[in-house]
Amino acid sequence: MSYILIVAGFLLLIKGAGYFVDGASNIAVLLKVSPLVIGLTIMAFGTGAPEATVSIVAALKGSADVAVGNVVGSNLINVTMVVGLTAVIAPITVKNDTIRKEIPFALLASVALLIFISDPYLEGAVETFISRGEGITLLLFFVVFMYYILEAARHNRDQSYGPPPNDTSASGWTKQILLTAGGLAAIIFGGELVVRNALEIAYRFGISETLAGLTIVAIGTALPEFATCIAAALKGKSEIAIGNIIGSNIFNTFFVIGLSALILPLQVDPRLIFDVIVMTVMTVVLLIFSRTNYAVGKYEGSILSVIYLAYLIFIIFRN
Repeated sequence: MSYILIVAGFLLLIKGAGYFVDGASNIAVLLKVSPLVIGLTIMAFGTGAPEATVSIVAALKGSADVAVGNVVGSNLINVTMVVGLTAVIAPITVKNDTIRKEIPFALLASVALLIFISDPYLEGAVETFISRGEGITLLLFFVVFMYYILEAARHNRDQSYGPPPNDTSASGWTKQILLTAGGLAAIIFGGELVVRNALEIAYRFGISETLAGLTIVAIGTALPEFATCIAAALKGKSEIAIGNIIGSNIFNTFFVIGLSALILPLQVDPRLIFDVIVMTVMTVVLLIFSRTNYAVGKYEGSILSVIYLAYLIFIIFRN
């Protein structure tokens, strides 16, 4: 039964992603804001909802390794496999502001998390904790990011980003909102089906919480971003794709881990320090690739995908 439910979850993800991208991009045009802004906000926070739910519930249950591992694993998948496979399907155009501001924000999130979990090296501590104070700091960073996004949206409102939808009346707005909300609901429900049943299968094989968080849970909760980015690439909306990835990583680190640590200080497996280092390095690599002709092409996408597969093999053997 678990295998059937996983297939049903994937179908919901694929169909929901198509509706979600169409609705969100139409709302961007109606609001006269950049599709990138929509990708960084509505879509990033929407597709980041599974990570938020899983990590916060895990924190409340005292499973800090799942809470943090889920975020780190999802972020790693986003900047490697999701960007990589999307770029292989269709090159991802990257705007100058994304290179100068948004990706550095994601890099700041990775570095901040790395500092906060490096207690054994920075303070000589025996255990690694993300404290409530550090959680508040991450949430404050998130507030700064949201202020930047709102300012960016305000300054870009007068620009035209394509023809408006056929119906711009109140009923037309309602249709686009329902399309977006329905697509998001299908994405979240489909992702939950995949994660829950994949975990049930995995635990039968006796894998650790840390590995489960970094792999099965992370891959499952990253499926909304993956489905959304592939759908955006196929529809020629690469701004939405890159905005969704960067915004999701920032949301995951600053908001999800910040709120989780605020609820309950997180005791972290020291092995996750290596994984956060890899996440930081791969964010730098994405920044470098983005500066090449302001796009991530098929060649760079292939490299990112291969790196993730090598990392996945390593952590499985590490377990």
